[in-house]
Amino acid sequence: MTTWKTFLRALVEPVPDHRPPLHNARRPWVRALPFLAVLAMVGSLLPTGVVALTQFYGVNGGLAASLALVQTGALALGLVRPLTGWQLMAPTVVIGAIATHGAAADQPWPWPAPTLLCYLFLMVFLAIRERGRTLLAVWAVTFLGNSLSWTAFSEYFDGTSVVVTALSGVIMLLGWSLRGRGEAQRLLAAQEQISETERARRTLLEERARIARELHDVVAHHMSVITVQADSAPYRIEGLPEPAVAEFGQIAAAARGSLAEMRRLLGVLRAADTEADKAPQPGLADLPGLLSTVAQAGVRAELDLADEVLALGPVPEAVGLSAYRIVQEALANVVRHAPGATARVRVTASDGALTVDVDNDPAPGKAPAVETSASTGHGLTGMRERVRLLAGTLDTGPTADGGYRVAAVLPITATDATPGETTA
Repeated sequence: MTTWKTFLRALVEPVPDHRPPLHNARRPWVRALPFLAVLAMVGSLLPTGVVALTQFYGVNGGLAASLALVQTGALALGLVRPLTGWQLMAPTVVIGAIATHGAAADQPWPWPAPTLLCYLFLMVFLAIRERGRTLLAVWAVTFLGNSLSWTAFSEYFDGTSVVVTALSGVIMLLGWSLRGRGEAQRLLAAQEQISETERARRTLLEERARIARELHDVVAHHMSVITVQADSAPYRIEGLPEPAVAEFGQIAAAARGSLAEMRRLLGVLRAADTEADKAPQPGLADLPGLLSTVAQAGVRAELDLADEVLALGPVPEAVGLSAYRIVQEALANVVRHAPGATARVRVTASDGALTVDVDNDPAPGKAPAVETSASTGHGLTGMRERVRLLAGTLDTGPTADGGYRVAAVLPITATDATPGETTA
């Protein structure tokens, strides 16, 4: 009983999606193709069906026109509701078989040519839209109907029923297979897009955690100095009044508390297998060594530290560290994507900001890519995060001669400016 209910439900429950075929095509003329094809089929099969039924089978003109109109109308309805179109066409096939029974011995029965074509074209729309169990149920009804006509009226039966049964099965099986493959490809593309988004998000979070750890090392040094100075002030400075001694004690306690809290927060960001960084963080003074390392990978880099930068003296550690990392990642990209090219690194200072400019020539010939351990692995994502942290601006993009340029402006002094970014 359950099997019959499932079978009948498959014949009466269409899929909820009623969009026409090729609805998601980008070009309008491609989206219009199914409508033009149906218009051409209806325009040819409607008059042909009326003429065939009246002249070759001797069917009454009104009945012939009604049958042809319903069958071609069902074909047009198949664009959006193919199962409903089949439900309309199936009874007309039976009525047509009864009306044409024994009318013409030299004509195909029970499938006049126009009816056969309408039915097979409708099978195409069913195959690309309906569920697999619905297609199986429709084919089963087609097979049973043809078998019944052969059993009851074997003297009028010819090969057209076999052709319809075979072709309808092949069409639905092929359409169902192609549709399943297309859906699998769409799901795979959607999953790849989700995976790419997740990878970008993970990269962003990892880079933020890296920056947080580096800032911890920068800030922890200054907080430790404050703590030591406040604790040792009563011993280094003689004659301090008691309120001043108490004030220094409160400063030292606050600095220790802030340092402990910062370390607890860093523990949330640090991976379980990541050791604390004990080496000093790099800065502008380490750029020559970085360029020497990159030169070992086949990239000749030239460094230009403007006089105004040298005159500045030590810059804030966060600015120096960000400038170093930006140059490091830009040169690593040159090694990976333009091996053998010449790169130029220029650092200038003006209007309270440090400007880092890295550009490279196109790769000579077709040199193979070279990997380097100097890369942070996060590319432009890390650059953007560092620039945003300092309320600076970033400009990246290809140059007119086929090279690439990275330019970052990092404010040296505190600013209330909104972080910005432009991409050439």
